[in-house]
Amino acid sequence: MLIASFLLAPLFSYAEVSKPNIIFIMSDDQGYGDVSAFNPNSKINTPAIDRLAKEGMMFTDAHSASAVCTPTRYGVLTGRYPWRTRLQKGVLGARTSKLPDGSISVGDEPLIDGKTLTVAQFLKGQGYDTAITGKWHLGFKYILPKDTAIDKSRGKYYDAVPVGTKIVGGPIERGFDKYWGFHHARQMGTWIEQDEVTYNLENTDEMLNRITVKAVDYVSDPARKAAPFFLYVPFSAPHSPVVPSKNWIGKSGINKYADFVMETNNSVERILHALDKAKLSDNTIVIFTTDNGTSPSARIEQLIAAGHHPTADLRGTKADIWEGGHRVPYIVRWPGHVKAGSTYDKPVVHNSLFATSADILNVDLPNNAAVDSFSILPALKGSEEETHPIAIHASVLGHFAVRVGDWKLATCKGSCGWSKGGDKNTPMQLYNMKTDRAETTNLFNEKPDIVAQLKQQLEQAVYNGYTVDGKTGSNDVPVTIYKKSKVKSKKISH
Repeated sequence: MLIASFLLAPLFSYAEVSKPNIIFIMSDDQGYGDVSAFNPNSKINTPAIDRLAKEGMMFTDAHSASAVCTPTRYGVLTGRYPWRTRLQKGVLGARTSKLPDGSISVGDEPLIDGKTLTVAQFLKGQGYDTAITGKWHLGFKYILPKDTAIDKSRGKYYDAVPVGTKIVGGPIERGFDKYWGFHHARQMGTWIEQDEVTYNLENTDEMLNRITVKAVDYVSDPARKAAPFFLYVPFSAPHSPVVPSKNWIGKSGINKYADFVMETNNSVERILHALDKAKLSDNTIVIFTTDNGTSPSARIEQLIAAGHHPTADLRGTKADIWEGGHRVPYIVRWPGHVKAGSTYDKPVVHNSLFATSADILNVDLPNNAAVDSFSILPALKGSEEETHPIAIHASVLGHFAVRVGDWKLATCKGSCGWSKGGDKNTPMQLYNMKTDRAETTNLFNEKPDIVAQLKQQLEQAVYNGYTVDGKTGSNDVPVTIYKKSKVKSKKISH
C-alpha cells in the first residue's frame, strides 16, 4: 500500500525549469579502459562516449555495486545493495516447473520484490513516461502453453522462447510503461515487447541494433515532447557472445571484442543524434556507464598484445573485488547545469541514480526507499565534497570490499573472483586508493587500526539494513560478511 499511495501523490510542480528527461545507458562487460576518455592510451576509439565526457562530467572513481551483471542492475534500479536480497553470489539463472493447468513456468522469481520501490516507479509517479530497451536479467517467468518448449537446439546463446509466450514479473510490473528487449545472454534468441515474446532472432548479432533502434524510435516519437521521460538502455554489448554485426567486423584491427566496443559506441552516437534531431538534448540528462569490468571473453591477452589495456591501470577484471571488477566509466551530461569537461574524483556508486533523481525533482523519498542511494547532485553542481560516506562492493563469489575515503578493505584473499594471483599471506587486503589505485601494496598488517575501523563500518552498514542516514531497512536474508576466510564467519540477521 505504501508504494501505491506514493504513486498517487500529487505531481511535483517544478517552477524554475521543466522536469528533465533522463536517459541511463549502460553497456555490458565494458571495462574502465574501454572508453578512450578514461584511458589516454586506449587503442579503441569511442568518440560518441567521449563527446559526452567533453560536454558533461566524468566520474573517475565510480563503481558498480557488484562485479557482475544481475546484482549491479538491482542496485541501479532500487538504490539498494543487491546483497541485501536472496542473491548472495553470482547471477540469476532459471528454474522450470509444471503448473496445474499443464503450462510450464520457466525462469526465476523477480529479484526486485513487489514491496521495493524502483526508480522507474518513482519517476512514473512524478509524471514521467518510463521505458526500457535492452537486457533485464532481474528475474521473471515465461509461462509456456501446454505442449510447448524453449528451443535449445540453436546453441548456447540462442534459446528461443515460443512467440506469444507471456512473461510474469518483468519490467512492466516494476514501473516501466514500455519494454523492448531480452532477459539475459543465454536467451538472446528471444525478443520481448511489453510482457510477451514477439520474435525469435535468427542471429544474436541482431540484438544490439534492435535495442538501439527501439531507443532511437522512442526518443524520436513526438510524444516525448508531451511529458518528461525516463529511458533505461542496458545494452547487450560487448558482453559475450562477442558478435559485432557484419559491418563492424575488423573495424578495430585488434579483435572482435574491440570491434564490438566500437559498435556499442556507435549505438550511443545514434541515440545522441536522435536527441539532437528531436531538439531534446538541452533538457535531457544523459548518463553513460557500464555494469562491471571487462570479461575474459574479450580475449584480454589479444587486447594487451595490441597495446590496449581494457582496465587501464586497474587490477583485475569482471567478477573480481579488485578495482578492475567494479570501477567503471561514468559520465553525466546535463546542458546548462553540469559544467562541460568537468571531472569528479571522489567515490560514487551506481545506486546513486535513485536519490539523485529525487534530489533533482526536490521530492522526498519514503524512508524505506533507496536505502543505499546517495545523491550526486552536489557534485553535478560543482561541489568537490564527498557524496558517499561509504561504498560497498561485492565480487561474483559474494566477497565484500568496503571503501571509506581513500581506504579500501577487501574481506578476502586474492581477486575473490576469477583472476589468479594476489597476496595470500593475509586474510584480507587493505589498499590506499589515493596513492595505489592499482592495488599493488597490501597494507593489512601495517594499518591494523584502519582495518578495524573499516570492518566496524562494514558490519554496521550490513546490520542496519541501510547506509543512508535517516532511512529504515532490513536485509531479506541473513548476510555472511566474512566468507571462506580465517576471520570467523559472521551472520547479520534481517
